[in-house]
Amino acid sequence: MAFFSFFFSLGVLLCFSCVSAFSDGLLPNGNFEKAPSHSSLKGSVVIGKNSLPDWEIGGAVEYVKSGQKSGDLMLVIPEGFAAVRLGSDAFIRQRVSVNKGELYALTLSAARTCASDEKLNVTVSTDSIRDSGLISVQTIYNAKGWDSYAWAFLAESSEIGVFIGDPGQDEDPACGSVVDAVALKVLHPPKANRGNLLKNGDFEEGPYFLPNNLDGVLIPPNQIDRNSPLPGWTILSLKSVRYIDSPHFSVPEGRKAVELLAGKESIISQTATTVPKAYYVLTFLVGDANNTCKGSMAVEAYAGRGSLKVDYESKGLGGFKRAKLVFVALEKVTRFVFYSTFYMTRTDDLSSLCGPVIDDVRLVPLGKAKHH
Repeated sequence: MAFFSFFFSLGVLLCFSCVSAFSDGLLPNGNFEKAPSHSSLKGSVVIGKNSLPDWEIGGAVEYVKSGQKSGDLMLVIPEGFAAVRLGSDAFIRQRVSVNKGELYALTLSAARTCASDEKLNVTVSTDSIRDSGLISVQTIYNAKGWDSYAWAFLAESSEIGVFIGDPGQDEDPACGSVVDAVALKVLHPPKANRGNLLKNGDFEEGPYFLPNNLDGVLIPPNQIDRNSPLPGWTILSLKSVRYIDSPHFSVPEGRKAVELLAGKESIISQTATTVPKAYYVLTFLVGDANNTCKGSMAVEAYAGRGSLKVDYESKGLGGFKRAKLVFVALEKVTRFVFYSTFYMTRTDDLSSLCGPVIDDVRLVPLGKAKHH
């Protein structure tokens, strides 16, 4: 009996180390609906580093609820009825079990509470490695006062620390971003093949969507970050692009697509291996997202020295057209670039940027160029 009890106890102990890797979705209490106890709140400020369920905190972290005011400002809660606000240099963090070597996208919703350009520091760390990014929290993409943002990292260990903090750049202690709906998703980057030399040309692989997120996910410029939450693609510009899904937007093909939001400041790019002097054909779809983005749209595409401007007249109700560019490769590696020619705003909300949708981007070889 003692022999059995020993192994039963040993099994229980070992079980604690056999934590399965996190599956796609919200982190534990990632939407902050589990509140701190009343005794650990001083007003709305959380007291004690372990008082916010499933999170460790530091600095002035406020637990805020829908309808709550900060001075004369009504605080915006991105998802559900509660969120946290990070004061200057404040942070939240959590340990998460993941699959070592996998690429992950972290998605969070954020709203700023002051007129200044607020930022969030997002860091993933192991015992020896830190990977950080800085997200600019703006209000130019929709009138609700908040957006969802995505950031990607490579899991260097089977357990990571997820850190979201205020970088302390604002001197006003009353300022600080509201953070909500923190989620993770494993990314499976598609490979190029003979049928399409571009990776993830259909944009089906990307960050996590909250079921009730009606505004898509912003992919910030990632010219500095090592990894992209939109596998295969780089955001080269100053402004974000919007990742959209078919349940909430008009998507030309499949379930996902990209909306180019800010004219020539919203650029997506990818490189592909090519054979010099060989012919290639680049095809893609241009449309609108059915989000009241009306008017004359245009997408400019560049393939090496080849270029194409695709005009599209949007009624703001969905729709698309197919475009085609035949070109001769000049190098062993060719860069492909797409951006919107015009800056546009939604007709029902003139403060919110919008633009053409791009989808189903394909590159196929045609053969060697002929010599005359």
